[in-house]
Amino acid sequence: MNPARSNPVIDCDSHVMEPADLWQRYLEPKFRDRAIRIEERNGAEVLLIGEQPVLEGRLAGLGGAHVPRHELFAGGLRYADGCEPASYDPAARIRLLDDWQVDRGVLFPTIGILPFPTEDMALNSAYCRAYNRWQAEFHEGARDRVVPIAVINWHDVDAAAGELDWCIRAGFRGVFVPPEVVSGARPGESRFDPIWRRCDEAGIPGCLHVIVRFGGAAVPFVHWHETGPGPTFTFAMGATGQLIPAIASMVTDGLFDRFPTLKVVAVEAGCGFAAYLMDRLDEKFEFFGSMMPTKLALRPSDYIRRNCYFVAEPGERTIGAMLELVGEDRILWGSDYPHVDSTLEAPNLIRQSLASLSPERQEAVLGGNAARVFGL
Repeated sequence: MNPARSNPVIDCDSHVMEPADLWQRYLEPKFRDRAIRIEERNGAEVLLIGEQPVLEGRLAGLGGAHVPRHELFAGGLRYADGCEPASYDPAARIRLLDDWQVDRGVLFPTIGILPFPTEDMALNSAYCRAYNRWQAEFHEGARDRVVPIAVINWHDVDAAAGELDWCIRAGFRGVFVPPEVVSGARPGESRFDPIWRRCDEAGIPGCLHVIVRFGGAAVPFVHWHETGPGPTFTFAMGATGQLIPAIASMVTDGLFDRFPTLKVVAVEAGCGFAAYLMDRLDEKFEFFGSMMPTKLALRPSDYIRRNCYFVAEPGERTIGAMLELVGEDRILWGSDYPHVDSTLEAPNLIRQSLASLSPERQEAVLGGNAARVFGL
């Protein structure tokens, strides 16, 4: 922490832009011929995962916070054009955090957050190991200014648990949780308890981070997306369309009864939906609670207040209300740097959004809450 500040400032939603050759360099040799990579086909870049094309063209739009939006989507720019140095170089990240007067950034992947479209579980797990080994080096190079979040193969619980053990020993302070059904199971079902148990015992949170797509939990919006409503609709609706059902299922599946001290952080959907979700679940619980397959010891809202945390968008107007309704220690903030829908003014925006709150609440949201959640 900067000695000039008495309280930490922690960005709880930032990303790397992985070097395009990361998996070619860090995968074990027997998997290297199927590395995640970017190739050029017919004059356009193609992202290949498991030898399948996942994204084609305009890959600069995966990042690009420093590029005017009209240039990003006009075509012609490459993945590398969307990656400014602070998105992949630890020394440059330190300089950015210093300029922002931010002490630490919680660090998620970009390519590594995409679902791997392959049924080869050994390859999926190898992809995760490669990313985590590179991220461990990034963390070391950034001199503890970043908070690494592990990526694990949720389709193979045993392999995921073993990799999470390695990550915890290496200093990772959270694990990415796909906000969707995985291999036919909801994230709060007991089949994933070996993963949740490790999080609980290590005191690290599971981080439900939005995936920019309309599969998984966001399927209810896919037909709207197919009509071409534009990026304002898709980026706005995709976020809560994933996180609301993910959190609701964790509550109703009894995850927080099995692990009363487990922490779950909702990332990149804002915080304003939290109180709505609490009220909605409580109301329906009054009618249907006795019919639930899993009997809950508490009301749904009690689990959300006790176990869940929400990362506010920098310009959100509901932060004060959520501090009142959800809890003063439940709200964090994040920049989403360096993604296309982020802004380099995020640290200034969050300070402006909090300006009318008490100094104690400002300090809590800016970093005090995050320091406790991530055990910093």
